[in-house]
Amino acid sequence: MCDSPKLTPRREAKAPFFVGIDLGGTNIKVGVVDDLGRPVSYTKIDTDLQRGPEDAVRRMADAVGRTVSAVELEEGDIPHVGLGAPGTMDIPAGMLLEPVNLPGWEQFPIRDRLAERCGKPVAFANDAGAAAYGEYWVGSGREFHSMILLTLGTGVGGGIIIDGLSIDGEHSHGAECGHIIIDYGENARTCPWGGRGHLEAYASATALVRRTEEAIEAGAETTLRGPVGGGEELTALLIYRHAEAGDDFSRGMILETARYLAVGVTSLMHTIDPAGVILGGAMNFGGHATATGRAFLDEVRREVRRLAFPVPAAKCVIDYASLAGDAGFIGAAGIARAAFLKSKK
Repeated sequence: MCDSPKLTPRREAKAPFFVGIDLGGTNIKVGVVDDLGRPVSYTKIDTDLQRGPEDAVRRMADAVGRTVSAVELEEGDIPHVGLGAPGTMDIPAGMLLEPVNLPGWEQFPIRDRLAERCGKPVAFANDAGAAAYGEYWVGSGREFHSMILLTLGTGVGGGIIIDGLSIDGEHSHGAECGHIIIDYGENARTCPWGGRGHLEAYASATALVRRTEEAIEAGAETTLRGPVGGGEELTALLIYRHAEAGDDFSRGMILETARYLAVGVTSLMHTIDPAGVILGGAMNFGGHATATGRAFLDEVRREVRRLAFPVPAAKCVIDYASLAGDAGFIGAAGIARAAFLKSKK
């Protein structure tokens, strides 16, 4: 993840400018983005969940002011702000409903509170939807008319963009790609939300760790036994490191994850028929830069070709995201830009 994005100098940036906010359970990213999707100013603040949503909104608005003034822009130079947030929500109403990652923030009208603090319209989106828009606008999906983003991390998030529109659904539960069902058997795994057989229960970092733990307890031969037996926490990152170091078991667990993911990708391809499926999030095993990352992507592609209809299997591009941790705030700014352009018509 990129903690400090590459910034375009103010003198080279193209107006108008928009602010994007990526709200997470641990931190909040705020950036000023130009009309071409390039960050020109950026800051990150702690979410401080225990201080509550009202305090967070106040600090978000303060951060917006700082990022704007840092590049000698005036408040009037920013026509719209975009906000991406996690959890269940009512997007048209601008409400957080039951955000699992934001305990104590239930039933909170975050969009309108932020608009009041900033004094300008706020475009509101699911965080994965905002990240998907970022990749669609200026990332790995910039050549596509339609794309799906899957964010692989603690869970599996999703965003679907078709002709510039985020597919949010009638009840703001569209593009919940991590919760499509890939196993309906009695022994199907459950995800943290409690859903049985969901993609998230098989293809997330949490799922990889759980399956690896079970295999080690069953007697699997692996170099992971040393650190895990010594008290080190088993994580997806640790599994990746041992795979890179030549542990066949760790590599096999990662490739099994790829095959589970491919089942979900195939179902989504058969539903949406997108030009591309982009894999983002923290669990990319090093992406194109590592042998494990390349092997993971190749296995997803191979299994999709085996499972999918021939035409989408041959034509749909499956690749890694390119914006990394910047996708959320850049995409939120992009959604703000889209709302502004719509308002001008």
